[in-house]
Amino acid sequence: MKFSAPIYILKQQARAFARKGRIPLHEALDRIAKQEGFDNWSLLAAKWNTDKPDSSLLRHLRPGELVLLAARPGEGKTLLSLGLAAEWMARGNRAAFFTLEFTRADVLRCFDTLEKDVKDLTGLFTVDDSDGISADYIVAQLGSAPPNMFIVVDYLQLLDQKRENPPLAEQVMQLKQFARQHQAIIVFLSQVHRRYDPATKPVPTLTDIRLPNPLDLKLFDKACLLGRGKVQVGAVA
Repeated sequence: MKFSAPIYILKQQARAFARKGRIPLHEALDRIAKQEGFDNWSLLAAKWNTDKPDSSLLRHLRPGELVLLAARPGEGKTLLSLGLAAEWMARGNRAAFFTLEFTRADVLRCFDTLEKDVKDLTGLFTVDDSDGISADYIVAQLGSAPPNMFIVVDYLQLLDQKRENPPLAEQVMQLKQFARQHQAIIVFLSQVHRRYDPATKPVPTLTDIRLPNPLDLKLFDKACLLGRGKVQVGAVA
């Protein structure tokens, strides 16, 4: 059975549903499970653990690629990126999360939501929440890193925030070169325009990406677009 979204996004939807409807969380979880075709949440969770849909999504990505992961706030793009990183680390690889948006404590709370024990990631996972994050900074921090890393940049538009940084297009090109040289997967979280209306288009498209300054999205190899719990992955044409 195909899930409409990763389990942690479904869980996030249930929490929002519980708050809005003022019902117990277990009841909200069961309602979400029924929407997915299961009698209750326990059965859904058991099926998830058997099928591991995250692994299926990860199979779309290749070392050396740049990936654009975009959604409106609250759709679960950060959780999805960390879930993919956790799956990557489960294979014995390293991962890094560079964030201009979150604190280290925020990221660790996300792992709690994912039900991942941070102790299991010791030596495999790095969180960097420096105010100086840019392409130059990331390359300097990871210059001696091993190949096959999974790197998340949170988020694309914030790289363009400081005037002293190179133009966004130059930074993306620099990280693209780094990804190719080190056979890394680099995922850029991205904002979507506020004008995007999920009522008329359930999942955003590349035309909905918010770009304060020019950037050729063809620099990215893949795009992962989220909307209303659905995930669409494809090549950037």
